[in-house]
Amino acid sequence: MSALLRGIDGAVAAVAEPGADSAAAGTAAATAIMTTDTVSKEVTFTGDGWSIGGMAKGAGMLAPSLATMLVVLTTDAALPAEVLTACLHQACGVTFDRLDSDGCMSTNDTVALLSSGAALVDVAVEDFTAGLTDVCARLAQALLSDAEGAKHDITIEVVGAASEDDALTVGRAIARNNLFKCAVFGGDPNWGRILSAVGTTDAAFEPSRLDVAFNGVQVCRAMGVGDDRSGVDLSDRAVHVLVDLHAGDSRATVWTNDLTHDYVHENSAYST
Repeated sequence: MSALLRGIDGAVAAVAEPGADSAAAGTAAATAIMTTDTVSKEVTFTGDGWSIGGMAKGAGMLAPSLATMLVVLTTDAALPAEVLTACLHQACGVTFDRLDSDGCMSTNDTVALLSSGAALVDVAVEDFTAGLTDVCARLAQALLSDAEGAKHDITIEVVGAASEDDALTVGRAIARNNLFKCAVFGGDPNWGRILSAVGTTDAAFEPSRLDVAFNGVQVCRAMGVGDDRSGVDLSDRAVHVLVDLHAGDSRATVWTNDLTHDYVHENSAYST
C-alpha cells in the first residue's frame, strides 16, 4: 500500500505542475492499467461546450456482470450524480453489458463515471446520454478487438424475438457456444451450430421458420438449407450473424469473438 500511495502522490504532483500535459497523463494512465492488452484504449467525445473522455482495460474474461474490465469515464458536464448514474446505466446496458468475449468472468468489473462539473453550459440529458453511449460503445469494441487470441470480431444480431430479453438470451447462447466460435475461426459458416445454441434457450421461437445469415448471405432459410454457403466470405475480421426467430418484433445485438489456437495457448501456457 505504501508503494501505491507514493505512486498516487507522484501522479497528482506531476499533473499539478505548471504546463503539465493532461492528454499525455491520460495516455500514461491508460497504458498503466494494461495487463494482457496489446494496446491501450482511450476515446473522447466533444459536445457543445462539454466533453467526455474514457479509458479501458480488458482483453479476456469479458462477459456481462463480472468481467476482467476496468473503465474510467470523465466529463466536465455539470449534471447531478443521480442523473449521471441513470445515464451510465443506460449506456452500459447497450454496450458493455452486450459484450461477451469468452463467457468467463472475474472480479475486476468496474465502470466509473466522474464529473468535475466544470463546463459552463447547460447540458441536455438526452445529448449527454447519447455521447456517453458513443464513448462506451467505442471502448467496448476496442476491448473486443483486443480479445486474447481473437481473429474475428463477431456481431450477433437477433431479430424477430418475442421480447428483448429473449433476443439477449439467444444472442448470449450463441456467443458462448464454443463450436460456433471454432467454426468462425475455421472460416465455416456453420448455421447448424447456431440453431443448436438457439435450441438450448427458453426463448420463444418458431422452429420451422428460423433464418440465419452470415455476412448478408442467408445460409439457413426456414430451418433448412438457404443460399449457397460458399458465397460467405469470412476472411475479414468483422463477421455479422443475423438470426430471425420469427416470434415477435424485438431485437438485440451481442458482440463476441472466435475461439482460436492462440486463445488456448495464452490461457494454458502460464500458471497463477
